[in-house]
Amino acid sequence: MKPADFPPPFDLDELFTEPTDPPDERIDVGILIVGGGPAGLAAAIRAGQLLQERPELAERLGEVPICVVEKGKAPGSHVLSGAVVNPRGMQLLFPGMPAAEMPFAGLVEHEAVYFLTHKRSLRIPMPPQMRNDRNYFVSLSRLSRWLAERAEELGATIVPETAAVKLLVSGGRVVGVRTGDRGRGRAGETLPKFEPGSDIRARVTILAEGTLGHLTRGAIEQFDLGGSPQVYALGVKEVWEVEKPLVPIIHTIGWPLRMGRRDREFGGSFIYPMGDNLVSLGMVVGLDHADPALSVHDLLQQLKTHPRVYQILKGGKRIAWGAKTIPEGGFQALPRRLNFPGGMIVGDAAGFVNVPALKGIHYAMESARLAAEAAVEAAGPGATSWTPGQLESYDEAIRDSFIWKDLRRERNLRPAFQHGFFMGSALAGLSTVTLGHIPPRDLRVEPDAEAELHSPGRRSYPRPDGTLTFDKLSSVFASGNRTRDDAPSHIRIRQHVPRRLAEAWVHMCPAQVYAIPEAEQGDLVRVEVTASNCVQCGAITAKGGRLTLPEGGDGPEYTVMLGLEVEAEYRPYLDGGPSGMDDDAGAER
Repeated sequence: MKPADFPPPFDLDELFTEPTDPPDERIDVGILIVGGGPAGLAAAIRAGQLLQERPELAERLGEVPICVVEKGKAPGSHVLSGAVVNPRGMQLLFPGMPAAEMPFAGLVEHEAVYFLTHKRSLRIPMPPQMRNDRNYFVSLSRLSRWLAERAEELGATIVPETAAVKLLVSGGRVVGVRTGDRGRGRAGETLPKFEPGSDIRARVTILAEGTLGHLTRGAIEQFDLGGSPQVYALGVKEVWEVEKPLVPIIHTIGWPLRMGRRDREFGGSFIYPMGDNLVSLGMVVGLDHADPALSVHDLLQQLKTHPRVYQILKGGKRIAWGAKTIPEGGFQALPRRLNFPGGMIVGDAAGFVNVPALKGIHYAMESARLAAEAAVEAAGPGATSWTPGQLESYDEAIRDSFIWKDLRRERNLRPAFQHGFFMGSALAGLSTVTLGHIPPRDLRVEPDAEAELHSPGRRSYPRPDGTLTFDKLSSVFASGNRTRDDAPSHIRIRQHVPRRLAEAWVHMCPAQVYAIPEAEQGDLVRVEVTASNCVQCGAITAKGGRLTLPEGGDGPEYTVMLGLEVEAEYRPYLDGGPSGMDDDAGAER
């Protein structure tokens, strides 16, 4: 049985609409960027740099030459933090800026990879792709807010708590987005604080929505941008305050995952220092696995009981939790075209992630920088972003960049593991030593929802103790989730499905969104959905459902992931933001 056999009640036409707001009510901007993560903010910064060099063009673009629409409470609030980044993206965006002035937490000096069994660990040679020489620790949430400040200094307007729910399409071209209503009840009725959405008209639209982007998926299908199907992993992460500083970064493979070909359990863990007394650790597992009983959240809890991991956390305290999907398809899964009439796709939304190297931030920022350059040219005199070929310079720049070279070289490493851990390791090693020339052909990528679900395996997860191991509901609380209990559901699934698929959704979801009522008997069961628990990880979209956008400002608020100084830095955004469109311009707060 495959999840794809039970598609959700969703129509692609829901993602598109003609502009409807009259000129005196709509919002007109020059360059519109959907998404306030590192990619979207990098695009805003590069566009701002170029417009400073061309003040006549900036004036031509009106009062809001650059606009960033962010669905979270603030830039970075939906970015799952704690990462090791290649500084190349930052160096290209800020040429000449020393690393000491960038918001890095520290330079990677030591690293190790361990193969785990239930009680033991064996240090193994570091795969060349995973080496982090001259890379840096960083809080991605903190990086996002730092980038937001730089973007505002360059004239960008950042509009938080605003969900871009539809692409505005006129004459076969994208001319902006429609923002979502706020203040509707569970049945769609208007509440006392109801605020209708608005049309935001733009000369160019850049989609930087991140993994499983709502509008991006629609644009790919609507404009036939194509490519092989994308595949995803689910990552669940925690931040701990610990007694002893962690020096090396640690990656693990093996236990608690199973390594058989039938299981198809590809993944591992990471443990990163984030300062003197903070540690970020997480578990990442491909969503093409076959076991309906696999729960990434519970695997992370199990990992923490391993002696090597427990010694790091002993005496510490969990202070944050979060979950997010990661695009893993690599080179084969990139869209054939990255531009469409009126816009472009950048970052994780396009799939620019190098899974073997565990890197994507510098690709996201570089793709956004290149898109911004194409956008500024398209917004200039005598040009439009929907003129045939106008945005093709972005695709050409990507093909000439290190992004294309890196991803093409590693294109067969992730697909190799569809054959199991041992065969996958052999194929991946062969590909590495031949610089991607062997296998000579591209290995096929199968969508996660097309993977057969086998009978549930026997798994024994640790009982939550509230000190080392935690249940899902307390973890949702630790994410800072802000979704209203009476908000309309933003999750689309088939309500009655085979029990095996229902169990897969129940176990897969890290936030306990799905449940099978006790009264349900037999092979066909009803699935209950508690949408207010959702942290918008996106896993359900990969496994047979559809995650749409909730009300702007809903979802997690990954603030503590930044470090202990978070409240002082974050407070201006929580209080309404240091910038934003004037209320009389029709923007939502």
